[in-house]
Amino acid sequence: MEKCSEMKGTGKNLPNEEKIRELLKTALRQREFSYAPYSGFRVGAALLAEDGQIYTGCNIENAAYGPSNCAERTAIFKAVSEGTKDFRAICIAGGGKEGVTGICPPCGVCRQVMQEFCREDFLIILAAGGEEYELYTLGELMPMGFSL
Repeated sequence: MEKCSEMKGTGKNLPNEEKIRELLKTALRQREFSYAPYSGFRVGAALLAEDGQIYTGCNIENAAYGPSNCAERTAIFKAVSEGTKDFRAICIAGGGKEGVTGICPPCGVCRQVMQEFCREDFLIILAAGGEEYELYTLGELMPMGFSL
């Protein structure tokens, strides 16, 4: 397991800078697989499981819009379908043809899916362009989230 640092206020060991850079690189690369002929907005995600495995995802659009799937959910559903349900972090990179020029926070549906499988201190890394990023916990992005 990677040596981790602790994010202020979460009490959880989090990925170190090297692992975060790997997740950034992976999420950016996943944008290339995006199927976004309608919006032109390409999103990639890299999901870090507790065991260190990285699951990837990209957004996949559909002409009917409703059947479209976000990159974050693609990665989570891929992991769950392979038996993994414990996660540490996800990196999300999104942007148009010009590339990633700002953060791309997860939509409400993706936040609810994260709420189903992740703890409040689950780390969400938002690529901001180049090697810049912002860090949030699920609890920060989904205060008072619904779960059973």
